[in-house]
Amino acid sequence: MNRYRLHCFAQSGNAYKPALALALAGLDWEAVFVDFFNGATRTPEFRALNAMGEVPVLEHRGQTITQSGAILDYIAARENAFFDPGPENAREALRWMLFDCQKLSGYLGPWRFFSRLAPEDKRVPEVIAFLEMRARAALAVLDAHLEHRDWIAAPWLTTADLACSGYLFYPDEYPIDWASEYPHIARWCTRMRAVEGFALPYDLMPGHPQ
Repeated sequence: MNRYRLHCFAQSGNAYKPALALALAGLDWEAVFVDFFNGATRTPEFRALNAMGEVPVLEHRGQTITQSGAILDYIAARENAFFDPGPENAREALRWMLFDCQKLSGYLGPWRFFSRLAPEDKRVPEVIAFLEMRARAALAVLDAHLEHRDWIAAPWLTTADLACSGYLFYPDEYPIDWASEYPHIARWCTRMRAVEGFALPYDLMPGHPQ
């Protein structure tokens, strides 16, 4: 299997990270729709593919790789793509990928899910307020880091940028005025959009209800 197959769905910011990496690297890949909202990740067939019951899942050359950070690392190492940070910046890229997993996507994703995508009876105001508080704290850290930088971990786009951008290209789905509240993130997102091959999550992955 030479072609990359990415199991994903349009609303998943974590799946968007490797989808964007594949697109920016100009690779031959196929998006395999996972009907998350109708329970597809809970089926025995999907659990046989990924026991964690999550997207994204990447299939390539007989291998199955799960977790967005591991998939980004696989693509960068295998393709020696332009976003590979190189040895001198690899630890810095990893540092921000871990920050994203724990703090940035770790709170932006649940905040968006429980405030917009979850059933009404799961939208607990106190939970949503807590997730918003933690997400905004992480956004403030990233915004300050980007004040005097074009990219997160190196003078060019790296896997750290791909990881941290996962939930930032659903901007209208958060009650945030990005340009005034997080201006350095807003400028960084504009730079991301200008990279050849860039596409938005709803254009890259299947399953958006519209």
